[in-house]
Amino acid sequence: MEAVVEGLWGLAEYHENRGEIGKAVKCLEAICQSQVSFFPIVEVKTRLRIATLLLHHSHNVNHAKSHLERSQLLLKSIPSCFELKCRAYSLLSLCYHLVGAIPPQKQVLYKGLDLTASAGKEISTKLWSCNFNSQLAKVLLIEGDYRGSISVLECGYVCATEVRSPELQMFFATSMLHVHLMQWNDDNMAELEQTVNKCNEIWESIQPDNRRQCPGLLFYNELLHIFYWMRLCDYKNAAPHVDNLDAAVKADRKQAQHMQELVKELSALDQSLSRSDLHYREKVALSEKQAMIQEQLRKMNGFSSIGRESLEPVYFGNGRRTLGDKLQLAPPPIDGEWLPKSAVYALVDLIVVIFGRPKGLFKECGKRIQSGMLLIQDELVKLGITDCVRAEVDLQHSSIWMAGVYLMLLIHFLENKVAIELTRAEFVEAQEALVQMKNWFMRFPTILQPCECIIEMLRGQYAHSVGCYNEASFHYIEAVKLTESKSMQAMCQVYAAVSYTCIGDAESTSQALDLIGPVYEVMDSFVGVREKTGVLFVYGLLLMKQQDIQEARNRLARGVQLTHTYLGNLQLISQYLTTLGSLALAMHDTVQAREILKSSLTLAKKLYDIPTQVWVLSVLTALYQELGETGNEMQNVEFQTKRSEDLQKRLADAQASIYHIEIIDKVRFEVQRLHEFDIKRAMAGPTVEVNLDIPESIGLSAPSHAPSSSRLVDIDGSNKRRGKRRI
Repeated sequence: MEAVVEGLWGLAEYHENRGEIGKAVKCLEAICQSQVSFFPIVEVKTRLRIATLLLHHSHNVNHAKSHLERSQLLLKSIPSCFELKCRAYSLLSLCYHLVGAIPPQKQVLYKGLDLTASAGKEISTKLWSCNFNSQLAKVLLIEGDYRGSISVLECGYVCATEVRSPELQMFFATSMLHVHLMQWNDDNMAELEQTVNKCNEIWESIQPDNRRQCPGLLFYNELLHIFYWMRLCDYKNAAPHVDNLDAAVKADRKQAQHMQELVKELSALDQSLSRSDLHYREKVALSEKQAMIQEQLRKMNGFSSIGRESLEPVYFGNGRRTLGDKLQLAPPPIDGEWLPKSAVYALVDLIVVIFGRPKGLFKECGKRIQSGMLLIQDELVKLGITDCVRAEVDLQHSSIWMAGVYLMLLIHFLENKVAIELTRAEFVEAQEALVQMKNWFMRFPTILQPCECIIEMLRGQYAHSVGCYNEASFHYIEAVKLTESKSMQAMCQVYAAVSYTCIGDAESTSQALDLIGPVYEVMDSFVGVREKTGVLFVYGLLLMKQQDIQEARNRLARGVQLTHTYLGNLQLISQYLTTLGSLALAMHDTVQAREILKSSLTLAKKLYDIPTQVWVLSVLTALYQELGETGNEMQNVEFQTKRSEDLQKRLADAQASIYHIEIIDKVRFEVQRLHEFDIKRAMAGPTVEVNLDIPESIGLSAPSHAPSSSRLVDIDGSNKRRGKRRI
């Protein structure tokens, strides 16, 4: 009977290599269903192989789970088989994860840890302990047990130290950094800084050649550092990491292309070597070349080349990916992956957009937005999200988590597109992007529930951009109700206060003060300076309306300095400068007013920011009138008129669009949520919770009867849950 088993195993491998997974599974299941009794270990190995095939190539998680549970029962009667037992525990844990069964997943992981604790101190034992600690940390994280997750990761780090693997140490150090970032609060700042330093120290200790063998760790570490510095609003320190990431993506794409070329060459060699009429010398030469290419691929593929293919966990229901298409974080049996390569590529594009947009690099941002969205749309199709899939219930349960990652990334690309188009006064394009966001949200309201706040805030920004200040304030206040983020709530209150200020009457000004006062009192409690710069800008505007010129100037001067030093948001700086220029003119300091306003106009031109240009030009006209510079005044008025006419045409086009009323309407988008559909659990995990801290801006144009602030704009924000733009 051994010959029968070997034959069926071999036939299954033959079908698998040909991509005929169904036939491969049938060959293996023939062993399990045979009337003849085989040794338990034969059945265990067969069932593990079936489960691996199902998890790699199908969404049939329950079928895989039943094979693994049967294997677990059979292994109880076998005293040894350490590797098989660990593999069964690991794959079964993954199945429970995919179906959302947390209690049995924790139970099987604790069994795995008990097994490794009693199995000695061999390296393989330590590696399996690392595997189970890694999975258990994720489970605890899903439950919100941050402290427990950190504790388990520390155990894994100790094991990695014992096996003297810096790469494995780096895996656990970055995982701990990830948890700390998710748990971010004032109480854990010291631990967070220590973990950042530990990651830097370990990464530097890894030899350069070895670093190149683990690109997954490079991407993971760099992205986490960017999240850290962005949260602190320290874009200067984040910038080198952005550059490193961008360079790494380009290098990785180049290597992936080279690998595919080698694979094709290897395939051609295999065909040549199969010829029966091949001469001995020719065969030897081809065999040597074949071995050389295989070695090249092994080195280029990093962790993937270590250990057996059967040790790979799974790809969350996706089919087996091509060689080099996985950014692994650790070697087998961990073989960890944070996100698929395409998601990481898209995330890097998004990060580049986030850093480029405040600097006015709109052309490059446009390319990155298009690149990222194309990547995401291709992956959504692979996950079964096509035009005919209109609801979350149509998705495979095992695809929900990954679909959530891609959908959230897609929303953030659209969010940034809306922000860019509003900055450039391309209101119709902003409408279209915002409607796309709304349509995705209506289709997948549970998965995209955190984005409802973003959408409401962007509706407010659009409404403010086109001069509908009452509607804008409504949507900002609604956005406050839709988030538990104190930072997001504060920024939306700031935006609403600006809209009320633009309305200009006494009641609206009072409402603005009511909104901004509480935020002003606690602005120093926020991490970074994003909230503070927004609050100082609005507070300065309100002090101007109260004719407290000197105090307004002090607040605005402080705010622009913080914005320039930490945020680098050119639009917000331009709006600060225009306001300060107006104040200088009100104080008859014409020399300073001229200098400030010219700087502001230069920035507004760089950003294609027409509303701010109109605002600056109107103040410059007043300056030239006061100085009696008739020539400059006439030239300035002519330019201002052209800009104003351009702006009015854009506003008219926006108001004529079929989307205009839908966006500004003072009603939230109504969706039907799926109360019994457990999407929250399926999506849970570190990736979904990461706060990207996206920096945003909002522009605000004041009503014509408020000459001292005819263009109030861009308050900077920095949170993945938002996208702000100028009005």
